[in-house]
Amino acid sequence: MIITRSPLRLSLGGGGTDLPSYYEKHTGFLIAAAIDKYVCITLHHTFVPELIIKHSKLERVTNIEEIHHPIIRESLRLVNVDISGLEIISMADIPTRTGLGSSGSFTTALLKALHTYKKNLISPQDLAEQACHIEIERLQGTIGKQDQYIAAYGGLTCFQFQPDGRVEAWPLRISSETLYNLEDNLLLFFTVPSRSRSRNLKKKNEHGKQCEQSIVDHLHFIKELGYQTKEALEEGDLVRFAKLMNVDWEHKKKCNGGTINKEIERWYQLARANGALGGKLVGGGAFLMFYAEDKARLRRALAQTKLREVRFRFEFEGAKCVAA
Repeated sequence: MIITRSPLRLSLGGGGTDLPSYYEKHTGFLIAAAIDKYVCITLHHTFVPELIIKHSKLERVTNIEEIHHPIIRESLRLVNVDISGLEIISMADIPTRTGLGSSGSFTTALLKALHTYKKNLISPQDLAEQACHIEIERLQGTIGKQDQYIAAYGGLTCFQFQPDGRVEAWPLRISSETLYNLEDNLLLFFTVPSRSRSRNLKKKNEHGKQCEQSIVDHLHFIKELGYQTKEALEEGDLVRFAKLMNVDWEHKKKCNGGTINKEIERWYQLARANGALGGKLVGGGAFLMFYAEDKARLRRALAQTKLREVRFRFEFEGAKCVAA
């Protein structure tokens, strides 16, 4: 039996500049943090000649062409795995389509399992590139590259997306004390049962391709916030980091008022009045993340709402095989 896992992620700054329509002309930059919430894949032999797949649905097939799940189908083709007598099971700590990178985590975990089955060694860079190739090129997904890359690398990682498609990755140069304080003081709250980011990303990507100056200016601003966030974290200035989260919040209200509705705005103002130094939407609006040095006060205030806290720690291993 082979068990692999890939972490989900939070965007700390620069999110959205990993879309091809932007970085192919302007170069993208963002900081992402892997967290200890995972997508897990189990792969093992059975005593039947068919392939059994268990995800949100159950599939039993005898050839790859019959597989309905597109990522599983294309991953099996890419790695060239004999499907006879295999069972693939997927599980996740967070619901899918909530914007924490579950699709990229799923693809990297699956590819890691298939390569382990074939006894192939694969680097984080190659794993992320293969996942992007499947989701963006083969399946024509209107998505960026950050989810696959942070799932493969883990940690708090800076990514630069070059116009020729290359992705450069390096760890955020953050001190241990700043890292521990950041981890302790960030709180994450789930706002809605589930939502898909694909429509927003598709719209943003299409606008970028049409060179609408407002969209380009928006992403220029977001990228600059990413660079400033990097500087604040590397200097250990977490108050400035929190203030930059608020700048991001106000900018999103101006540029995409539909994402920040009255209820989300009310929660945000309640948090700000009860110890949150800064906050932002993550996951396309499915989560609110706050930086608060007085965490107990913030938790008491938000306990009166229908928000659900998701406690987490940072994760530094990336996609890995946990049993083989």
